[in-house]
Amino acid sequence: MLQLEHVEKRLGNFKLSDITFELPKGYILGLIGKNGAGKTTLLHLLMGLYTADAGKIRVLGDDPKTQEVRVKRRIGWVLSEDLFGAGQTLGGNADMYGKYYPEYSRAKFLEYCYRFGLSPKRLLGKCSKGEKLKFQFAFALSHAPKLLLLDEPTASFDPEFRDEFFKVITEFISDGERGVVLATHLTADLDRYADYVAMLEQGKLVFCMERCELADAYRIVSGEEYKLRLLGDKVLSVESGKYGAKAFVKHSRRMAYDTALCVSVPTLEEIMFYHAMWQNGAGFTGNLRKG
Repeated sequence: MLQLEHVEKRLGNFKLSDITFELPKGYILGLIGKNGAGKTTLLHLLMGLYTADAGKIRVLGDDPKTQEVRVKRRIGWVLSEDLFGAGQTLGGNADMYGKYYPEYSRAKFLEYCYRFGLSPKRLLGKCSKGEKLKFQFAFALSHAPKLLLLDEPTASFDPEFRDEFFKVITEFISDGERGVVLATHLTADLDRYADYVAMLEQGKLVFCMERCELADAYRIVSGEEYKLRLLGDKVLSVESGKYGAKAFVKHSRRMAYDTALCVSVPTLEEIMFYHAMWQNGAGFTGNLRKG
């Protein structure tokens, strides 16, 4: 579905560096990281809107640089940018741009419009941000893509539609032949729906792994600081408080923890937060080094 090998891209002072990962067919990849981490840049590379400075990209087996039309016809996208005509209706936009997609179906587009509570006769320029993203989603689904690239759409959806959104993308991958890349800094839904998670931090790939593997990779350990120190170089970052400390720990199934310590599996939001602390060197002063 997706293969990236040592991909790099510089945009002004920002650089996406040495990005390597794969996504097989039939899965949802959650792409996480703070705003400015490089998520949108990476999606633009996958879409062929940017050309990589170095490295290899394959989307559905093709190079977006040399097979641009073939790749774009087989992907659907939802972006924060307004790329459609504000003076056109939703249906007019869909029909205008649908002619570039051999598999475009007006009937399918209308089906998703009604499912998402959209009127195809409404002017796009009169729509709210959430409605514009719903329109993009309906259009993306209307031309039978093999891959969906979704850039931060859920932040503009109400909770009720967010549930519907994840129901739709779960249906989308159910045949085992399609895939989804969902970039977001809102991670709670990915804890439930993502099969793989990739994290970017300052343009670098921190990790890309299956969600179940990620659940085994780290622990949040709380308790007295001197007992946390006994965990040694397994402690990646520490947050100290008046009545104790909380450590972000590289976990293995062989590890045994003092029974006085409180041990929990971190959420994706906690993993993002504590990884950022680790990158900023928030360990036990003098006792730990980053590695």
